[in-house]
Amino acid sequence: MATTAISKAEQSYIQTALLSDPPLRTDGRSLQDFRSVALETGVAPLANGSARISVGRDPHDGSGGTEVLAAVKVEVESVEEGGVDAGRIVCTVSCSPAAYPQLATAALEDLQYDMTTIIHQTLSHPSLHPKNLRILPGKKSWLLNLDLIVLADSGNIYDALFMAARAALWDTKIPRTRAVEYKARKGVAGSTGVSAAVGKLGGSGDMDIDEDTPSGFDTRQIQHAIDFELPDYWDEGEVLDGRDTWPVCITLNLVPPVHFLDAILREEAAAPLKVLLIYSFPTSEKPRVQGMRMLGPSELTLEQIKDLVNRGEQYARNVSTALHTKLKDEDVRRNQKAREKFERR
Repeated sequence: MATTAISKAEQSYIQTALLSDPPLRTDGRSLQDFRSVALETGVAPLANGSARISVGRDPHDGSGGTEVLAAVKVEVESVEEGGVDAGRIVCTVSCSPAAYPQLATAALEDLQYDMTTIIHQTLSHPSLHPKNLRILPGKKSWLLNLDLIVLADSGNIYDALFMAARAALWDTKIPRTRAVEYKARKGVAGSTGVSAAVGKLGGSGDMDIDEDTPSGFDTRQIQHAIDFELPDYWDEGEVLDGRDTWPVCITLNLVPPVHFLDAILREEAAAPLKVLLIYSFPTSEKPRVQGMRMLGPSELTLEQIKDLVNRGEQYARNVSTALHTKLKDEDVRRNQKAREKFERR
């Protein structure tokens, strides 16, 4: 769905420039060049993980560019009440009306739905599921909510969404849990057991117990119970299992026979077809294609698709490597900042 409309003359002008030799783009980049990318993690203090990413922002005044904010919040979910034993991931994308002032409310909701569908279907796939979302087998698990907000869109929004999602999930820490088990002593059950226990402790036995009225909080009849506790503070914990495998997206904008990366809005409007290629790069496995989408009215042959998939893998690997390096630098920066804050106390 194109969010910017251009005239046929401008569309022809942009396409002719892209097909020229050498290809020409408005900002002077080559067909495979990205705009500058700025990333910061830990931007939402009350979230379990968060990140903010800007693509193409003006370094002088901070204006322009595509900007996405991502935040992760985990909550306890009961398996008996509809939860999943191994935990689950729910992704939601919201778009600020200021990012798309030209769209009506209904069109903006459709755009949010399309983005949410692509992000959720990709990141909630079983092949990416973290192993440490289970709390108590068959009883309780973590529900991981990933919320992304599009603050500004100057093109290449899907690549920015996946980069922000990966950064926020990388930054996420799951609270450590410790199982707590209760077992009633043999021969001590219900109100009789309570009275017997009071007598053994040397009490008078005149505890105020209503024998006839059941209580929703009455645990005297429970013989065996299991729950959990948190040994850590809320902002401590362990990182998500397999956080290196979260995917990145590469958007190939096609003006046959060429394709180009990181399109601005007018270039997107001039391209008759966009191909979204989503790759994951596990440490000890071969790269995986996690998803593929074609947006636009044009068609591709099987040979063209194979060629784009092969080229897209190399582009995605470069993005994934650069993003991984930046996320490690962010970890070092935040750890250093935390140490300095601790030393000042």
